[in-house]
Amino acid sequence: MQDFQAFPAPAKINLFLHIVGQRADGYHLLQTVFRLLDYYDTIYLKPTGHKAIKRANDVPGVPEGDDLCIRAAKLLQQHTGCTRGVEILVQKNIPMGGGLGGGSSDAATVLLALNQLWELNLSRQELLELGLKLGADVPFFIYGTNAWAEGIGEQLQPIRLRDAYYVVLTPDVHVSTAQIFANKQLTKNSNPQIMSTFSGVAQLNATDSDGGNIKTEFINSLEKVVCSLYPKVSDCLSWLKQYGDARMSGSGASVFLEVANEEIANRICNEKPASVRGFVAKGLNQHPLIGLLV
Repeated sequence: MQDFQAFPAPAKINLFLHIVGQRADGYHLLQTVFRLLDYYDTIYLKPTGHKAIKRANDVPGVPEGDDLCIRAAKLLQQHTGCTRGVEILVQKNIPMGGGLGGGSSDAATVLLALNQLWELNLSRQELLELGLKLGADVPFFIYGTNAWAEGIGEQLQPIRLRDAYYVVLTPDVHVSTAQIFANKQLTKNSNPQIMSTFSGVAQLNATDSDGGNIKTEFINSLEKVVCSLYPKVSDCLSWLKQYGDARMSGSGASVFLEVANEEIANRICNEKPASVRGFVAKGLNQHPLIGLLV
């Protein structure tokens, strides 16, 4: 690890997710609230004096050509004409394919960190635009704070969220996002909501001592379809619901429950089924790398 610098890449959850329409190009229009968690991948970067961009370790199941970290570095290099390169080592903790944004967060951290290490001085807006070319969730991690999101997820407004802990469980199954969005049973015309309504209901439904209650009218529109196709997700969600208003993040497979404090979260997580991966995390108010950009 000599000469590598470490940068955190936090996970996210979707506190709700509504599909409100579809664009002519096939992309689905959505509304969601992204929340950052203090559970991280770590990206190690070693800038070099030549243009080569390469991985310093293999990521199981992710060919180098498909690696969002490599793609992010190459995109930044091409956009700026930078003649420097980098070696990238990724320490994965966030479950892959779990709806927790790990790959997108990794890519955003690469953009944020290399913008500094390569002394490129791009603005946050420029990085947001680059991030969108890599994936719809990438801009959120560059944005820097919890956000109300619309469009395909790139139209972001800051939102204040109360302090909370989360139990996050991931069953041993890979959910195909494309399959879920193509499913004819998916509700694609949810009534659009406004941010103040979400915030108001969030204040009224303060977390009680036993578990979370985010707001019943703000749901994950993908959850019903995912649970019908993936029994392991359904079973995991049903188990967690015994403790409160649990729900699925993104297109799954991870599910989560908001609770009032770390003690409750740890108690629930310690009782989880042995076949399920799980962790406890606190909600963050801002991205740990927010200070890299003015």
